[in-house]
Amino acid sequence: MEAKRITKHLSVSPQIAATDLWEVASQGFRSVICNRPDGEGADQPTFEEIEAAAKKAGLEIRYLPVVSGKVSDDDATAFGAALEELPKPVFAYCRTGTRSATLWSLAQAETRPVADILERTKAAGYDMAGVVRRIANGGRTPTETAEDARFDVVIVGAGAGGIAVASSLKARKSDLEIAIIDPADIHYYQPGWTMVGGGVFKAAETAKTMGSLIPSGVHWIKSAVAAFEPKDNAVVLDGCRIVKYGRLVVCPGLKLDWHKVEGLVDTLGKNGVTSNYRYDLAPYTWHLVKTLKSGRALFTQPPMPIKCAGAPQKALYLSGDHWKRSGDLDKINIEFMNAGGVLFGVKDYVPALMDYIKRYDAKLNFFHNLVAIDGPARTATFEVKEPDQEVRRIDVGFDMIHVTPPQVAPDFIRVSPLADAAGWVDVDQATLRHKSHDNIWSLGDVMNAPNAKTAAAARKQAPVVAENLVADIEGRSALAQYDGYGSCPLTVERGKIVLAEFGYGGKLLPSFPSWLIDGTKPSKAAWLLKERLLPPIYWKAMLRGKEWMAKPEKVTVG
Repeated sequence: MEAKRITKHLSVSPQIAATDLWEVASQGFRSVICNRPDGEGADQPTFEEIEAAAKKAGLEIRYLPVVSGKVSDDDATAFGAALEELPKPVFAYCRTGTRSATLWSLAQAETRPVADILERTKAAGYDMAGVVRRIANGGRTPTETAEDARFDVVIVGAGAGGIAVASSLKARKSDLEIAIIDPADIHYYQPGWTMVGGGVFKAAETAKTMGSLIPSGVHWIKSAVAAFEPKDNAVVLDGCRIVKYGRLVVCPGLKLDWHKVEGLVDTLGKNGVTSNYRYDLAPYTWHLVKTLKSGRALFTQPPMPIKCAGAPQKALYLSGDHWKRSGDLDKINIEFMNAGGVLFGVKDYVPALMDYIKRYDAKLNFFHNLVAIDGPARTATFEVKEPDQEVRRIDVGFDMIHVTPPQVAPDFIRVSPLADAAGWVDVDQATLRHKSHDNIWSLGDVMNAPNAKTAAAARKQAPVVAENLVADIEGRSALAQYDGYGSCPLTVERGKIVLAEFGYGGKLLPSFPSWLIDGTKPSKAAWLLKERLLPPIYWKAMLRGKEWMAKPEKVTVG
């Protein structure tokens, strides 16, 4: 917890945990304001969790969520009113504290001198110069000034794709002035969370500080993006700061839409409701698996697209394997509730997966989409949309449920000039260059190429983007091509994996000879790759620009 004092009545902070609320109270705060919407981050507790802890600590709490970069005059008015109404002093938080500081600045604009606003927010570590320019412009987005930052390349997002492409760019052209924009303090190896939920990895093994991973010589702008202004080659940040670019790479990842399932956020992490898609919940998955001795276990998969389409069933397989080894499988009914109509999108891998569905005696329920959940009642509601049948709803009881949340592009992407009609960054699927803006590229989960959204895909995409971007700078043609490669190591049992590797159109793209790893069959060698080799490859090769088995293919001209 990091309370930054702005006035004697208000301090602001980056995201807190539920366990921090006792410390908040012990420091003399009497009220809390949450300015962060649920579902922005993979390690973010829900407001309901924070609210429950606040009440236990004797604190009043108010929920005033503001989408990153979308602070309106009405939001500022509501924040000012809350400061008047709530017992003081007040502790406000969002992802980094910037939104809370921005809300205070705008709320004080008519009653407090601008110099005082700037002085107080600067002392707390927040640059509100952009907010002041917004006030001067009558609430409009601030215009460019000579003070605005400028870089050869700006990368939005410091996940797997963002850091990898920054490292690959530096390896090709070391003199580039590059900035990465990301507000997160921690970087996660999200492919490891399935293994955490299966009792193989510890959660801490999947996390490192962001500062330790940003490539040397690359500027880290610790802020959230509010908007894109491609006609001005500009990115607008929280706090209304402007960053200018020569070329832009967009890779912020997906938004987990927990609220799309009614009642879900109220019961996550309790009542037998879990998800390996959140860092702090993956250990709870393993706890539930270890302690369940009988009953019904549900595993859900929402409509596509989602990141790592195999992850929902990976949780099923590892759970089923544990129950088989513990002798409890015959007392547990496993059901896979899939909103789609097939077990896996590439048919070559389905026979091996079906063998494990039979092994764990799991029931496949296709066209079943989770729409609501009642945790205390241990009941999940599914909307069933079978072909040529009327849509219906059914309630299914459970003792344990692993939920894969619906997933969408982040709000600031969906409403931007970079997005297609469906809300994804619109790129050429081979070069990954934006179809309308020649100096913009995108990779990772947020762009609209028809590939699997996996870390393995980003590993292949980063060198393509780096190669083509540098070629553009040097006046050469963009010749590097992405073939749609994605990989999904399906953990069918502890010690064996079906290593699915494929590209556009479901074409098989194996990395290894069949005598070593036949991806269509369960393999001990593939498990070794997943458990022992892929994590260090991720941390020490991919994120450092070492393109092992990822050198981009190039088309020939003439």
